[in-house]
Amino acid sequence: MAIDKKLIDQLLTDYKKPEDIIGENGLLKELTKAILERALQAEMTDHLGYEKHDPAGHHRGNTRNGKSQKSLKGDFGELELETPRDLGPRAPIGPAYSHRSDHSCACDASIRPSTAGWPPALRARNR
Repeated sequence: MAIDKKLIDQLLTDYKKPEDIIGENGLLKELTKAILERALQAEMTDHLGYEKHDPAGHHRGNTRNGKSQKSLKGDFGELELETPRDLGPRAPIGPAYSHRSDHSCACDASIRPSTAGWPPALRARNR
């Protein structure tokens, strides 16, 4: 996907030194945080089947339930992300998720957690 050069120019408006881009609070870290949080919000919308504040979501049994703070560690350092929560049943965590001692996570996409206790509609979506 090509990124619009005008958008890049707009993001670099306040650029004065390399730390403004790659520093502790630089543009790359801010962009990574913003993109990841937006992706999580989009994933929640897809999971619930309706947009935030959409009346279609009223009385459906599963709704958004605020956000929680999570730390993500990577080559860029550590990021504090606001991750959306819902009120629905929790997916059992299976062998697909392994936690390392540095509190970062590795996930094998070829292994799926068991969906035996999930409602039929969710089981069908997660096959």
